[in-house]
Amino acid sequence: MFDLSKVQARWPSEHPDRIQLYSINSPNGIKVACMLEETGLLYEAHTVNLFKGEQHDPAFMSISPNSKVPILIDPNGPVDAPMPVPVRVMESCAILIYLAEKSRRLMPQNQPAHTECLQWLFFQASHIGPMFGQFEHFHRRGDDNAKDLYALERYEAESRRLMGILDNRLSIFDYMMGPHYSIADIATFPWVRSLGRLIDDDGLRADFPDAMRWFDSCMARPASEIALTVCADYER
Repeated sequence: MFDLSKVQARWPSEHPDRIQLYSINSPNGIKVACMLEETGLLYEAHTVNLFKGEQHDPAFMSISPNSKVPILIDPNGPVDAPMPVPVRVMESCAILIYLAEKSRRLMPQNQPAHTECLQWLFFQASHIGPMFGQFEHFHRRGDDNAKDLYALERYEAESRRLMGILDNRLSIFDYMMGPHYSIADIATFPWVRSLGRLIDDDGLRADFPDAMRWFDSCMARPASEIALTVCADYER
């Protein structure tokens, strides 16, 4: 169980009947905001500023045991629940699955497409996010004299390898699941956006043209444009 009283006191809600999002506009935060915008589910966003240490606030930790954003609270629970029961969801990909199931959108329900979608979703969670994130960490760490060249070379090489996998997939399909936009795309494109701020954009476009064509298509969606502004005290 989780206690909502502390977080509601720390981040008051004007619309407590709506989904409550506690987040910041990092790649993981953007993808959840994008999913909410795509589904049209009503929500209220609360910024948790990581650089002010708000993720370690006891109020936030009461709903986020790992002190990570984003966190979603749905006061009404799943659509098929016999009575409204608040649901707390942590981990961004778990949130995407929850919202896809609640809205019945953006994730195939038929097999084998459902399993295929989950595979690409967890490819992002297991590989894209951790590797791109580590590359960013070491890229931004200290001045040039403090940079760990081995780590930079390792994580850039792995990030490029993963971009190659995306590029191969997207040389065949418009989106990661074929002709239809899905949670696999939503989970992945904010991380490619983040990578594009570390590696020369022209270089990425030359090396991975199909992945970048797909990225532009994802970014052009109205929901994506709005998602970038949600909880945007921190611009990544």
